[in-house]
Amino acid sequence: MKANHDHGQFTGPAEVRIVRTLPGPIERIWEYLTNSEKRSRWFAGGPMELRQGGKLTLHFRHKNLAPDETPPQDHKQYHDPGDSMDGVVTRCEPPRVLAYTFGDSGESEATFELTPQGKNVLLVLTHRARGFGAGWHTHLAHLIALLEGAPPPPFWPLHAKLKADYEKLRVAAQLP
Repeated sequence: MKANHDHGQFTGPAEVRIVRTLPGPIERIWEYLTNSEKRSRWFAGGPMELRQGGKLTLHFRHKNLAPDETPPQDHKQYHDPGDSMDGVVTRCEPPRVLAYTFGDSGESEATFELTPQGKNVLLVLTHRARGFGAGWHTHLAHLIALLEGAPPPPFWPLHAKLKADYEKLRVAAQLP
């Protein structure tokens, strides 16, 4: 699915939207968003209270995603030993919508919208905050590989390339 490699779009000065088609069913995708063990295999594990206002903690340990890779200096803490971030579930409508904040301020929020499309599921991820496009794109590439039973792409080289791409897209969109 070539569209699964497309870059996200900037929909505001600090908002990126990425669309992917995933092999369903929708309940399977919901599990990979909400189940700590499954989420840790492509993004970050940690407990999540599945209700609006519920607390969550995301445990990032990218060494589990890219065990033989050396991260860039500014991401070392996320690689090994890992780092945690607390947040709050702002929307929980199983199995179609999940949204949560990153950190205590609430200024950074990710929203996952799932729509069945035959055997597949359309995922629309919107992150309201600056600088997350490359990370989400890379993590979603890992999720797609996991769901398809394929080897994941190299994490840090892909992230580095995408970081530059997303900065160019942000500038081209003439967003501050």
